[in-house]
Order: sequence, then structure tokens, then C-alpha cells
Amino acid sequence: MPKKISIIKPDDWHLHLREGDILKKVLKYSAKNFSRALIMPNLKKPILTHAQAEKYKREILKYLPKGSKFNPLMTLYLTEKTNPKDIKNLKVNELISAIKYYPSGATTNSTYGVKNFEKVMPVMEQMAKFNIPLCMHGELPGENYDIFDREKIFIEKVLDKIRSRLPDLKITLEHITTSEAINYVKSTKKNLGATITVHHLMINRNHIFDKGIRPHYFCLPIAKRRTHQEDLIQTATSGDRRFFLGTDSAPHLSSKKESDCGCAGIFSTPYAVPFLAEIFDRENKLPNLEKFVSLNGARHYNVNTNIERLTLIKKNKPVRLKTWIRAENDKIVFFGSEFKLYWTTEREKNAKQTSRKN
Repeated sequence: MPKKISIIKPDDWHLHLREGDILKKVLKYSAKNFSRALIMPNLKKPILTHAQAEKYKREILKYLPKGSKFNPLMTLYLTEKTNPKDIKNLKVNELISAIKYYPSGATTNSTYGVKNFEKVMPVMEQMAKFNIPLCMHGELPGENYDIFDREKIFIEKVLDKIRSRLPDLKITLEHITTSEAINYVKSTKKNLGATITVHHLMINRNHIFDKGIRPHYFCLPIAKRRTHQEDLIQTATSGDRRFFLGTDSAPHLSSKKESDCGCAGIFSTPYAVPFLAEIFDRENKLPNLEKFVSLNGARHYNVNTNIERLTLIKKNKPVRLKTWIRAENDKIVFFGSEFKLYWTTEREKNAKQTSRKN
């Protein structure tokens, strides 16, 4: 096995940066290991308009480490009040990269989301017309639906119906967790891709209840059976261009995770890329790592691959991992500190750099 590999610097096609002090504290970890990230709009006050997205991007750029070239790609939050007439103006707008579909009540700050997809069909029709990607949180919440079945039900009752009526709409099914989702994406010929998170490759639902309830392993979509985890690993490491990295890294203060109604979300950014190297190395698929983290997502969104490169080094002994950072007089816990990690990253210097168009 190689001790050192160089890849095109990765992209994160699903990232939560939050705002205020949390944003200040977590941003540097994305800037270190990623060239770009698709920034989610589900703040406490959601990003609904161009002006709000522009203001949020300015805030992100203000807190970037000095000299960083990290590029936050902004999204808008889709609601049943979104005006279809506003979509046309986004065609020539470089600020907005996608629009995000949250089923109402499915996850953090999703109360403004969609209850009936029929009400947003006029918006999605315009998106298909002007080639604006739609990112979907693929779960359908409801009292009659088992939490472990929400992804499968969403595909059947929402996604498949939308795709049958709008085959030209480019869709990203985000943070997939099940074999059913994998098979659905594989069954399509065009305009559907899927992101896979680091944590869903590393844990299954048993981890959440290992020797007690583990709140820092609780996320939505919730981790599924080990068989689904194994299928996700096989799919991510295969190199299939329809699947790519979206960390869904979602920091929360520990006091809000470790409570009687704990928040869903895992902060995985700090060690996301090294842990992926660990997984791909273990599966003897290191040559496919660059496809998953740097190439497939750029192809799906029809953007240039990055110029910068990233070097990954495999150590002889496990890396000592940081476990948390302080924010808002509280702390944010890092995902992965209980796992062994042998890979680290460093920015490649003085390397020959080229840009490729997909």
C-alpha cells in the first residue's frame, strides 16, 4: 500500500456551517481540506432570497483563514411560497448553485419546508427549464412512517413521481443511507446523482446504542442496518460517477446534543478526508478516492474540477485525534475520535497544477 497519495483537492457537496460563533470555529476545517462546498440554507432564519444568500456568503468569506481560496457555493431554501418567476433570474446568477428541498419536519430547521410537492411543481418546472439543480433531503416524515423507512417511502411517494413528470430536472438525492436508494439511483440514466456521507460509511444503527445511547452518532437520516452500510461502502468505493461526497457535516453544541431532546447532526469535517482514505485503503480502492471526492460531484454539477491538490500520508501509528472545540461557552464534539485513523492530509506545495473541464 502507498504511504502517500496526491489527489485533486476535494469538494464537499453538502455542508452546514451554521452562523455566528459556530461558523467562526468550524469554517477553518472545511477550508483546509476542501476547495468548494455547497452550503445548506437551513439557518434559524432560512436563506430564501438572493439578498440573504449574498449576505450569508459575505459572512462566510469574512471568517475564512488568511490566504484561503475556499469557495462557498450558495443554495436557496425551497418553500411552498417560492415564486416560480424568480427562478428565471437565477439562470445567469453565479451566486446560487442549487435550490434545496426539505420535507417539512424532516430535519433541523425544516419547518419552512415542503408539505405537498404538488405546490412546488411550478417552481421545479422552471428549474428544469433553466437547468438549476435541486438538492433533496430524501426522507418523508410522518407518524405512520417508521423512521428507518423514511428514505424508501420518500423515493416511492415523492422523488419517483417528480422525476417521472420532470425528467430534465437535475436532482441530487442527498446523504443516502439505504440499499434501496443506491439501487434507485443506479436504475436511472441521467439527471440523478447522490451524495454519501463519511459517517454513514463508518457507522450503522448499532453504534447509536453501543453500551448506552450515543447522542453524537444521532443524525438524520438516521444510520441504518449494517447491510446498508456495507452497500454504501461498496458503492462509494466503486468509482461510479453517480455517487460523490457530501459530508452533511452539521455541528451542534454538546448541550443540545446531550439533552432530553437531542439535535440530529454529526460534525465530521475535521477528519472527513483522512477517514475516507482509511475506508478506500481498507477496501483496496484508493485509486477511486479522487473520483468520489474530487471528480464525480464536479461532473454532476457541470463545473470545472479544482486546480489545487491535496496530499494524504499514511502513518505507521494511529494519528492522535482532537475530540472537540469550544464554541459559545460550550463545545462541539468531533466525529471519529473513537476510531483508529492512520491517514493525515497536507496541502501539496509547488506541485504542477492543471485545471480540467468535465
